[in-house]
Amino acid sequence: MGGFEGHLFPGLLFFFCGLYNAQLVSRALICNSIVQYPPRRPWDKGRWAWLQQIHCIGLLKILSACILIAQEFYSIPGQLVLISKLYHQRNFMYRKQWQHLTLYMSFFLSGCLDMVSQNLLSQRCAALEQSTQAVGTFIYLPLMVSHMQDTEGVELQSHMLLTQAMFLLTLVVFAELWASSEPLIWMMKAFFNIVIGSWLMQIGFMLYKPISGYKWMDDDNNDIEFTTTFFCWHVLFSAFLMIWIYGFSFVWYRYIFVNV
Repeated sequence: MGGFEGHLFPGLLFFFCGLYNAQLVSRALICNSIVQYPPRRPWDKGRWAWLQQIHCIGLLKILSACILIAQEFYSIPGQLVLISKLYHQRNFMYRKQWQHLTLYMSFFLSGCLDMVSQNLLSQRCAALEQSTQAVGTFIYLPLMVSHMQDTEGVELQSHMLLTQAMFLLTLVVFAELWASSEPLIWMMKAFFNIVIGSWLMQIGFMLYKPISGYKWMDDDNNDIEFTTTFFCWHVLFSAFLMIWIYGFSFVWYRYIFVNV
């Protein structure tokens, strides 16, 4: 993702997806739900009743993907082309921008299928939503490997750590296709989404808007080593956040929600 906004916005998307999944798994564990995805509710009659019954996750994915695509087009100086025709040459242009757009389109596709599954089908099809998520995460891995080819120093180290987390998320998402009712799978998916989202935002600040006001140096081993240390802090932060969400959900569903 190019620029500060190119890391911040996808990071927020992953982060909030992780928070949503963490809330789902906490509710499922506390309320002894059999499945993570509740069945589609029947439509109530009424002029505006359908608005209260629409699942918004798919719609939020679609809107987020559209914002990311618009931001990518805005950051391109000139016209977005795939192959240049300058001086009778045929060179691929804007390779990183095309990588970003490919990733964002997978978000858009996931959101569209979520909308179909959650709001249009007579019975929610969790397998359809999970399959689309698996395809999106699988696409992310080769794009990240290619993305790191011309990087070095802090940028290379930070993106290598991001790729490792994305690889683990891919394994978890594919495992969910065969063990969709396993709470540990849900928990790990939420955890890695939070890690990836928070780390993407951290990369944006490190590379483009360092909080200290001083640029991170690629030729300084201390900066490269601290990059790994900060990533480990993000992992610990995500674990504590998961514990806090579960604790809050426990109080909510056991003591507050039952009295509402």
